[in-house]
Amino acid sequence: MYVAVKGGERAIDNSHALLAEKRRGRQDVPELEVDQIREQLGLSVDRVMAEGGLYDPELAAIAIKQARGDLVEAAFLIRAFRTTLRRFGLSLPAETGTMAVERRISAIYKDIPGGQVLGPTCDYTHRLLDFSLLEKARPDAGRSISGEASYEDSSGDLSAMTRVADLLRAEGLLREEALSPAPSGSRVSADLTREPLRLPADRNLRLQALARSDEGFLLSMGYSFQRGYGGDRHPFAAEIRTGGVAVEFLPEELGFPVVIGELPLTECLMTAAENGGEERPGLVPGYGLSFGGNERKAMSMALVDLALCDAERKGRVEAPVQDQEFVLLHGDNVEASGFTSHLKLPHYVDFQSEVLELKKRQQHWDGMREEKESRSRKESA
Repeated sequence: MYVAVKGGERAIDNSHALLAEKRRGRQDVPELEVDQIREQLGLSVDRVMAEGGLYDPELAAIAIKQARGDLVEAAFLIRAFRTTLRRFGLSLPAETGTMAVERRISAIYKDIPGGQVLGPTCDYTHRLLDFSLLEKARPDAGRSISGEASYEDSSGDLSAMTRVADLLRAEGLLREEALSPAPSGSRVSADLTREPLRLPADRNLRLQALARSDEGFLLSMGYSFQRGYGGDRHPFAAEIRTGGVAVEFLPEELGFPVVIGELPLTECLMTAAENGGEERPGLVPGYGLSFGGNERKAMSMALVDLALCDAERKGRVEAPVQDQEFVLLHGDNVEASGFTSHLKLPHYVDFQSEVLELKKRQQHWDGMREEKESRSRKESA
């Protein structure tokens, strides 16, 4: 803290008051309510929950309002709050095959069981500003729309949403044996929220880290992979699906699992052909999973997972996206934000020490220069 600043704690209190004033904005404009953020800025809420590592839309909305829309700061607030919560146990692995699908597309199969479900997406809209949003909403603006309007094929059946991964397995195309499994006898290799990241990390731990990584960072890493940094193969979006998945917990006293809630998730399967080496050729999968409608995050995560698995199988790193240390340690925006923000804290003693050392070097450099010029003048004479 800036306790050395003139004014001390009073200056800090005034800073907090100014922050609250800036957060509120003009008094003649209605204040933004937490419910409005949760219901109308859903993708921002989803991102904060994903990078904060905690599913609670209301808390994420509070954090967004408190942080004045700074999503990285909001994720920091959620991450800090998460450390205060009591843990009762581990839920069972979520079965995404039973997902209540809201959106589901595949870029490799046109006709898949259940059909292509476009759902709510900006993919097919014109990127033009909609100035009608300046107008107040009409009473019927929130009316529901028939689900069939979102189908590419209106004969799609939500109850028959076979996963593309299962179709690829049935055809013998998916090479999952090449991926590193979790340690024998354990469901989870380690809990990243309770233990520090240790390298090299197995795939389970890598996926935990990627799930909390900054979306922009993962997007850049995934883009670099597509541009050839780490291989010249073309990845394919085998399936992207968004919807609700039941969360089950197994109480010891009951002996059978009970459903404790439902999570909206976005799941992505990326594939790329593996033709070289001594192994049988096939498609290698990359996997991404995120809270809510974080489709870009899930896709980027799957691309990075694909690149990291490539490096693990081949035993060599050819690009930054394949370097575990580079990707996993620099993708956490809470860690990165804290390390960068610490530069704003007082460094008076450190800077003066560096200035003294710099002046000594300058004096030495000036002396060497004078000596060289004097020698040059004597040689000229």
